[in-house]
Amino acid sequence: MFDAKKVKEEITAWIADYFQNNASPETKAVVGISGGKDSSVVAALCVAALGKERVFGVLMPQGEQFDIGVSYAVCKALDIRYAEINIKEPVSTLYGEFDRTGLEQNDIVTFNTPARIRTVVLYAVSGAVGGRVANTSNLSEDWVGYTTKFGDTAGDFGPISDLTATEVKAIGRELGLAPEFVDKTPIDGLCGKTDEDSWGFTYAVLDEYLRTGICKDEAVKEKIDKLHKRNLHKMSPLPIYRLSGQAGDRGVG
Repeated sequence: MFDAKKVKEEITAWIADYFQNNASPETKAVVGISGGKDSSVVAALCVAALGKERVFGVLMPQGEQFDIGVSYAVCKALDIRYAEINIKEPVSTLYGEFDRTGLEQNDIVTFNTPARIRTVVLYAVSGAVGGRVANTSNLSEDWVGYTTKFGDTAGDFGPISDLTATEVKAIGRELGLAPEFVDKTPIDGLCGKTDEDSWGFTYAVLDEYLRTGICKDEAVKEKIDKLHKRNLHKMSPLPIYRLSGQAGDRGVG
């Protein structure tokens, strides 16, 4: 049985410990605020661990974002400072260079490029305010590759990376977040489909399989396993070729 109160307290202490050991007393947690459960919960956990003065939100719409009001509401509810930086122009500029050089803009390009530019923005803001970038990915989406390598997989610390989507929601409720933040339907932001529509299975089914190993639908189980295997590289450290016969310290020092 998942103990949301206990895990919330453990993560809060873990964040505080991370900043104590890896940052100065003024260093801020920089969180990309999408208005969804993951970024809302991470921001709230950082506020609980560090205080609202040390949490900085970054809103990054790509042109017009129909639900950006939820992102504003998150920042207001947590009473944190934030900046809104629109990524429409840098994305369009890059695509324009693709057109100029004759490179094709396929689905891989159009889906992943905005996520990677958002990471560039987060680290730029982090440099400006003196911060560490929070990763806001959860285990469920990471497991099936519903992430972008060097995009939303990036960050300096990952408070919810080992939690399923169901568990993240439980933490959000334990933190006292409003239902509009915790239960907002995840949408891929590209074609307007929900995550579950895109997958062909629900978070509930995925999360049960991750925690119990049980999936009653064999076809869904095979699909989850296939997605995980195909996207495992996104969760793995960078493979590095090691020269044979070299000292363990690689000659440094």
